Amino acid sequence: MTGQFYIHNTLTRRKELFTKEPGQTVTMYTCGPTVYDYTHIGHLRPALVTDILCRWLRHLGYPVHSIMNFTDIDDRIIQKAQDEGVSFEVIARRYMEDFLENMERLGMDQVTEYIQATHHIPAITRMVEGLLEKGYAYRLNGDVYFDVTRFERYGALSGRSLEELQAGARVQVDERKRHPADFALWKGAKEGEPYWDTAVGPGRPGWHIECSAMVIEHFGSTVDFHLGGDDLIFPHHENEIAQSECYTGHHPFARYWVHNAMVQVEGEKMSKSLKNFVTLRSLLSRHRPETLRFFLLSTHYRKPLQYSEEGLEEAARAFARLQNAYDRLKEALEHGEEGGPSLEEPLSRARAAFTAALNDDLNTPAALAALFDLARAIQRALREHPRPRGSAQALEGFRELLALLGLRVERPEERGKDREGMADRLVEILLTLRLEARQAGQWLLADRIRDELSEVGVVVEDTPGGYRWKWRHE
Repeated sequence: MTGQFYIHNTLTRRKELFTKEPGQTVTMYTCGPTVYDYTHIGHLRPALVTDILCRWLRHLGYPVHSIMNFTDIDDRIIQKAQDEGVSFEVIARRYMEDFLENMERLGMDQVTEYIQATHHIPAITRMVEGLLEKGYAYRLNGDVYFDVTRFERYGALSGRSLEELQAGARVQVDERKRHPADFALWKGAKEGEPYWDTAVGPGRPGWHIECSAMVIEHFGSTVDFHLGGDDLIFPHHENEIAQSECYTGHHPFARYWVHNAMVQVEGEKMSKSLKNFVTLRSLLSRHRPETLRFFLLSTHYRKPLQYSEEGLEEAARAFARLQNAYDRLKEALEHGEEGGPSLEEPLSRARAAFTAALNDDLNTPAALAALFDLARAIQRALREHPRPRGSAQALEGFRELLALLGLRVERPEERGKDREGMADRLVEILLTLRLEARQAGQWLLADRIRDELSEVGVVVEDTPGGYRWKWRHE
């Protein structure tokens, strides 16, 4: 029995019952990273919320079409490209690959497709042209701005009124803007920066219009779920709503707005700009993927998550308790006939509590508590009999519940595969260094890295899009 699923909607500020006809496809869009640096644990949180929401909706019987975007053109990407003397595409591709490699290692396999802003320039310019034609946008010095005063619901998501924004405005970037909150839909071409020749004029898209155009291009005027960090509520998501609903004439743009709180370090948001971030590649060199997942799952997604090494170590110990119960129960199946206490009732209780937890706004801490209750029941039963009644069913049920949280429980004989994972990570680190050497014109160093890797069985193939590699024995 799956019950009814409730999710907190930022727009209405309350938990709402998810309503959709069984069998109908659920559409979902997540604001992904701006790819100008390596993926850090702060990026992992919206990705994990997306992953768990997809898993749960599919468990409830819904097909899910989930999209996550990459912002692959913006000021920071351009600046990094100029600093390194390469194209913005090289920078974006490097960090997109890093993100996707980390997602694969962490078992984040629920997103249907990843898309890039620069692959949607025609959709973006169509939207800009439409907003100009309808009078919601205006031109200014080669740029195109959205007029926030034309949208009467502006501020509904964030709770900010235009009057407050007007009063709180300090120095305006351009005093000829009609309102301080007006935002750029299209940025006119500047010397030394990438641009596209379009009907709107030469230039590149503003940040907010990218996501709106991609949602509309793939899902039409309304998407079921729109996800992202709560730092995006204003202005990004507020602006998405305004420009999208003005363009399509349809309300709502998104039925459910789902926002996760930030990962914090000593009370401050973890971010690249504050230089207090920890990359996933660094964390995964020290911790199992399941440890990182468990660490994030142990705090509700709408509460700030305090990052610390101590917290990760505690997560590793806690997950080990679940692992131990699973392993011992699996070993019990090798014993003779069943006897002693039955695990049927503990499994039934765990399923009910687990289901109730995820149906209540994806309450993963409560779902984990249900798993620990089951683990304790398993350990108690094993103390009374080497193979408790219902062991096979309990093992399968335990595995299914863990899988709904993306927690992979390895068999004892498979633990040695962690070493293969470490080797893969070291190869990726060396190939990243090789790529940077090539970009810097250090060809001898790049060739030496390739040759040394070949000596240990790594085959590297350079391609127009970057590189591919594999172990020679594969």
